[in-house]
Amino acid sequence: MRTRHRAVRLGAVLALVASATVTPAAFAANPIVTSYYTADPAPLVVGNTLYIYAGRDEAPAGTDNFVMREWRVLSSTDAATWTDHGARANVGTFPWAGADAWASEVEPKNGKYYWYTSVNGTGPGWMDIGVAVGDTPLGPFRDAKGGPLVSDGTPNSSGLNIDPTVFTDDDGQSYLYWGGYWGARAAKLKPNMVELDGPVTTPQGLANFWEAPWMFKRNGLYYLMYAANDTNGCVTDSNYACQRYATATNPLGPWTHRGVVLDRVSSTTNHAGVVQFNGQYYIVYHNANAPGGGNFRRSVAVDLLHFNADGTMRKVTQTTTGPPPNPAGGGGTNLAPSATASTSYVSAWESLAALNNGGTPASSADRSNLAYGNWPERGTQWVEYQWPTAKSVNRVATYWFDDDQGIDLPASCAVQYWNGSAYVDVPGQSACGVAGNAFNTTTFTAVTTTRLRLSITSKPDFSTGVLEWQAFQA
Repeated sequence: MRTRHRAVRLGAVLALVASATVTPAAFAANPIVTSYYTADPAPLVVGNTLYIYAGRDEAPAGTDNFVMREWRVLSSTDAATWTDHGARANVGTFPWAGADAWASEVEPKNGKYYWYTSVNGTGPGWMDIGVAVGDTPLGPFRDAKGGPLVSDGTPNSSGLNIDPTVFTDDDGQSYLYWGGYWGARAAKLKPNMVELDGPVTTPQGLANFWEAPWMFKRNGLYYLMYAANDTNGCVTDSNYACQRYATATNPLGPWTHRGVVLDRVSSTTNHAGVVQFNGQYYIVYHNANAPGGGNFRRSVAVDLLHFNADGTMRKVTQTTTGPPPNPAGGGGTNLAPSATASTSYVSAWESLAALNNGGTPASSADRSNLAYGNWPERGTQWVEYQWPTAKSVNRVATYWFDDDQGIDLPASCAVQYWNGSAYVDVPGQSACGVAGNAFNTTTFTAVTTTRLRLSITSKPDFSTGVLEWQAFQA
């Protein structure tokens, strides 16, 4: 967001919208919704469902200002088709607020779902950060604090207190990041999620930060993505913005700038979030591409996000088609990075490390994140994960390697586990897919084991290979 607009007291009537029942409707392609305008998306995965929380742009055509009074929720089980759950919160959710339902994000903790919002308070200053709470990802949501979590009165607050994003680390500590007008800010949250725990800090190393931070962690590395509007390799017109990102080994930095991950979009603002869903990383963002769209009539889009072997992010390709369906069941954490890999055979010029180095292949021929292959072996070979303590696993996802030479997609495969005395097939195993250019997901009844094996049978006269093999905690 960039522009403050007039505060309007909406009253209790709008609060009823949040609890209204809305008939779901399916959408596909980019933008993912075109029947109304959406902006500032924030993704969240709960179980086997990907949710997107977004503000609604209500500005009439020709209006040069943001008109936003409610936050809506969309969901998908395949990241390609979407269900509209309608407005689940609005400015009336916060009795102390006046107007302006700007960017928001939902964070689960303590069995609750906390919805952090940019909302205009009735007191001095432009924007505050409020927090609502609900018992499910769809609410109903209620004001969790009775006043702003962050306001202009907060010591060391940002020049514009907007765009909150919350990240909870592996140790359970949650952090709040926010800011606009070049004022990035961060602070710890208390376990109750509605109070700051200590001073507000100013993150260091975020080159050309403008607004819209988004925080996540991958393979032990912290990523902070944000909107920048500089003309130093970002945009050619500073009225527009790109998405830059930085990494750190601590959630509060210091940060090392890494580059641009999302170029300028068709709207002046550029607001994005990143999430891993069914073994694939996605970026959600907005643009002005819906019919009748514009800078104040924006629409949410979703595209694939890929990483290099060194952990850097590849620049996103913006599409009108959106990502292909990714209908894997279950949620869970990918346990592969914590496992020790072994195999029946690996070619001298390939790498066993490819299996669990966290790569997201662009295609089955993609070697940029390393590749495992067993040429010139034929027949049945295997790869295996071993953990120092037993893990409960109920799903794997395999991205096959095909070098269009001696290594080809396999004829068949099977998932097995160590039952204490022998390897046996996992129970209730779904089809072990062998398609190229995609993660093939196999689900099964949860097993608790220290060893998981993928048995791979080649086509005649070919060997087999794997670019990434993920194993998910039940």
